[in-house]
Amino acid sequence: MRSHELGKSSEDYLESILIIIQEKGACRPTDIADQMNFSKPSVSVALKKLEEEGYIERDDWRILLTERGKAAASRTLEKHEYFKALFESIGIDAETAEEEACLVEHVISEDSFHKMRAAWKVDTEKW
Repeated sequence: MRSHELGKSSEDYLESILIIIQEKGACRPTDIADQMNFSKPSVSVALKKLEEEGYIERDDWRILLTERGKAAASRTLEKHEYFKALFESIGIDAETAEEEACLVEHVISEDSFHKMRAAWKVDTEKW
């Protein structure tokens, strides 16, 4: 059982926003639509929900992560990177590892993830 209230879709949006900010320095709704291959209206609805829940703020055209949003996005991205690296380290091809990491990151609890990470060290920097 997951220990926080975010759903898969919200986690995916926050993770995408964080990645875009890391890569480009700023994030716009069109960047999210392009990265996630979603329509701009769908992105707009999701962003409104994330803003209402206190995960993001808007500053002119930019999307900013709140501290709460940064924490949630960082947790999801950390899991994603770990599982992708783990799967690739045991011989799973990169495309499958990417897809399956995206599935697992949403269902594993924080406690189980941290215990697993402590037991099985994987170098996420290589990927």
